[in-house]
Amino acid sequence: MSNNATDGAPLAASPLTRAVLEIDEYASGLGWDRPARLFALVDTAQLRTQEPGLADQLGLTEGNETGSLTPIEQDELPSGTALDEFLATIAWPEVIAGCALTVERLMLPPAAEAAIPEGLDDASLATWVAAHPQRQEVRMTVAVLRDGARESAVRLRAKDTPTEVLTGSDLVPGLAEALSATFEV
Repeated sequence: MSNNATDGAPLAASPLTRAVLEIDEYASGLGWDRPARLFALVDTAQLRTQEPGLADQLGLTEGNETGSLTPIEQDELPSGTALDEFLATIAWPEVIAGCALTVERLMLPPAAEAAIPEGLDDASLATWVAAHPQRQEVRMTVAVLRDGARESAVRLRAKDTPTEVLTGSDLVPGLAEALSATFEV
């Protein structure tokens, strides 16, 4: 048996999907109620060539790495700063192929969203959603590449298994847009 971080996860076709599922599995291993985590995505073959020491430290072995992406966790996000404000401060160097973010949120089913009272500020809305009986805790992992490719994974706390992770390119479009903006000059 290998020590691959995605063991037990479904096989993914694209390198970006594999990276998203690897990050989702990593975050799952840390448990729930964690702060958001930001990752740089680098081309694995390029990393092995340009930074062999770092590649060894990350446990990257030589082999079938063509086209694969390696997620590298960044420093902890500053507490007390809104996520959108923080993302607006990021500019990635050219060597970074993409980035990913994993974040936990409360979500409501569409039927419950229709009942949201009008005129609530952000704090009141968060309180209202937190008290709603149909709320679901979710962990969203969203990744984007410089070329515009996107992928997401959403895991419900109530169904916290690798086989229940929903993937798709447009599951969290607002967050994908915010991450894509970190590559704009």
